[in-house]
Amino acid sequence: MVRTLGIVLLACCGLAQAEGETSADALALLRKIYQATEKLSYTGTFVYQQAERAETSRITRLAGPGGEIEKVEVLDGMPREIIRTRDTVRCYLPESHTVKVERRTDPRAFPAMLPERVSDLARNYAITRGETTRIAGFDCESVVLTPKDELRYGYKLWSDVNTGMLLKARIFNRKGETVEQFSFVQLAMGSVSRDRVKASSASQTWRVEDAAVAPANLGLAGWSGGAELPGFRKIIEVTRKLGDARPAGQMVYSDGLAAVSVFIEPMVGRAEAVRPGPSSLGAFQIYTREVANHVVTVVGEAPAASVQRIAAGVEFRKPR
Repeated sequence: MVRTLGIVLLACCGLAQAEGETSADALALLRKIYQATEKLSYTGTFVYQQAERAETSRITRLAGPGGEIEKVEVLDGMPREIIRTRDTVRCYLPESHTVKVERRTDPRAFPAMLPERVSDLARNYAITRGETTRIAGFDCESVVLTPKDELRYGYKLWSDVNTGMLLKARIFNRKGETVEQFSFVQLAMGSVSRDRVKASSASQTWRVEDAAVAPANLGLAGWSGGAELPGFRKIIEVTRKLGDARPAGQMVYSDGLAAVSVFIEPMVGRAEAVRPGPSSLGAFQIYTREVANHVVTVVGEAPAASVQRIAAGVEFRKPR
């Protein structure tokens, strides 16, 4: 009886298609979404939802030969303004008159979620077409990416029928439950002036906190990531400042959609006590352990078992 009920739930959530074939039509829609989020300039308001938490942001993006610039203004809670270019992220905090600066190491963010080589996603996800609906005044078509294993979440994306612009993204677990969701409530596509993607606060006298992110080879220092998760590959390896502590190492693994970061921080100079084991922060799963007088913290939008598996594979061997 329990097994039968499980099969019914999987079918209702679309997860029963996980072993199905990826259709050419579904891949074509993913390519259309990728191209739209790369080439279009737009401004709009979207809502991020996770459990009982909801946050509204205004996003403005300027695309063009000079390189894209994106401005995100968080409209709820503490005022924040984020300016992203291809290489740099600047976070403006008006209440503390602080600008946080770092090299961009995070994966692609909503609405530009998809990698350039969308066909590679078919290795780890069954990709199928979904229903059509209307979102924020736009007629939308949908595509579902159902994981072929239990190492990652599933995704359902809705895009404008005419342009391919992504209007809504839902991330779900193996039970079909929503992990998090992004959805535009208003969107205008078209020309955007460069003034609209500039920081709105005068920050010349603000304190600048630079994460000092720099390329690194942690293997030369004796660190290895161990056995990587199937379908995930290392996309970046850097050192960065974490607060006032000594520089920490960071490795980022991704399957094109999901991303997991490994932070390796020296115990020396650390103010907080280490709390080993699993934890979570919103949609992010976290696993912490001690290795060779360092704190290894793995953070990712992936199932807890995947995050723990990556953490368990981090090893240190003293260089000869």
